[in-house]
Amino acid sequence: MKYPYVVGISGGSGSGKTTFIERLKKDFTDQEVCIVSMDNYYHPREEQEIDENGIRNFDRPESIDSEALYHDLKRLIGGEGFDRLEYTFNNAAAEPATIHYYPAKVIIVEGLFLFHFDKISDLLNLKLLIHADNVKKLIRRVKRDNKERNYPLDDVLYRYEHHVLPSYNAYIAPHADTVDIVINNNHNFDAAIAMLTGYIRSLVS
Repeated sequence: MKYPYVVGISGGSGSGKTTFIERLKKDFTDQEVCIVSMDNYYHPREEQEIDENGIRNFDRPESIDSEALYHDLKRLIGGEGFDRLEYTFNNAAAEPATIHYYPAKVIIVEGLFLFHFDKISDLLNLKLLIHADNVKKLIRRVKRDNKERNYPLDDVLYRYEHHVLPSYNAYIAPHADTVDIVINNNHNFDAAIAMLTGYIRSLVS
């Protein structure tokens, strides 16, 4: 086995990527698994495109600094750690933390547009897509954006209709035919967690 082994996890907003990653992370040490989130590679808020109604659109591949993510992944694959400041979107109440990334046998990368960027996709040894129906994703998005990003309900609904769903259909859903595993999260993903945990444990043992 060639190390590090790089796992990519994608899915639409509200599909459960963050919860899935958190469940995985608790079973491994930092030396065994390093987790990198594309969420921390958004361009600054003031650089995000503004739509025809004056709303900033974060749900475009261009909203991500893919070159920085690619560069940092190459550093990790080469055995070099690094620090990066957490991205807090436009939540003024959130104090960004410094995230420390360490080389590990398994690197897990998660993000909306992970498979859209060819250079990043080519680094991945295993590709997983988490799926959930649109109603469930919307409910989860409403809860998250209100709590974590301080977005009012009307704003969340507008973004979902005009930004999130069109972006999902254009840039995420098409990859369901090319990934290694599609994980259904309409109810839970307990079996998928157990399967992937066991596989990763076999890689790091």
